[in-house]
Amino acid sequence: MAFADAPTYTVQWLIDRTSTVYSLPLFYDRLNEAINHPRTSIDDIGKIITEDQGLTARLLRLANSPMFGYFGKVDSISKAVTIIGTQQLRDLALAASVMGIFKGIPEELMSMATFWRHSIACGIIARALATWRREANVERFFVAGMLHDIGQLIMATVLGDLVREMIEETRAEELLYFDVELKRVGFDHAEAGGALLKDWKIPANIADPVAFHHRPSRAEQFPLETSLIHIADIICQAFELGQSCERFVPPLDGAAWDRLGMTPHQLGAVLKQAEPQIEETFAILSET
Repeated sequence: MAFADAPTYTVQWLIDRTSTVYSLPLFYDRLNEAINHPRTSIDDIGKIITEDQGLTARLLRLANSPMFGYFGKVDSISKAVTIIGTQQLRDLALAASVMGIFKGIPEELMSMATFWRHSIACGIIARALATWRREANVERFFVAGMLHDIGQLIMATVLGDLVREMIEETRAEELLYFDVELKRVGFDHAEAGGALLKDWKIPANIADPVAFHHRPSRAEQFPLETSLIHIADIICQAFELGQSCERFVPPLDGAAWDRLGMTPHQLGAVLKQAEPQIEETFAILSET
């Protein structure tokens, strides 16, 4: 089909077709509701999480991983809540759950292993940058980084043939993938991903940075969060930490770099510290 004859797509059209295929586990709504209730205890939160043994095991391994650097043994969800915090543990539970949701995407279209390695690397680096800046609740940076390309997954599910064409066009013409999406679909995967997260009722401080990470200058809210996800994504592309549909390194937004407030030397030190966390976190979250 020629491009001129293609149907007109909208973000809402895509989300409507996605919501019938992908949804968050029911426990996440219960967990979110419990955390937001003023009378909820740590034990109440622990009971909800421990209903899923696989999730419990992954969260405990994360709590004991270099990502947190805690020197004692975290051997219960209650202790993890105490050490990490309720909001932070909820964000980690979201990250640990999402990887199991997306199934059935053809391997020749997108390797899920390399996709999630790229996504987790982006999350780890965004978290490391936020930690360097002494930001509060750095787990939200990890989750936003990890989910920054989730829009690629829903577009691959609903528009598989078109995604294949766009990847081929990107390679043949040496174009940025999100620019090709904008031309062919009318929006890019970042906008689609942000819309899906909002449909899932994920907080705006995660959804908005996902939506604008390729164009951080357009982020009216959470400009710092968006800038850090933008920078982390470019670092992952430049160092080939996993792979998404993007085949070329996007340009760095100067204002985003200035907002970070870091010298190249400081960046190198932060990346060196974050590097060992990437593979271990990927191994933990890839467990089935």
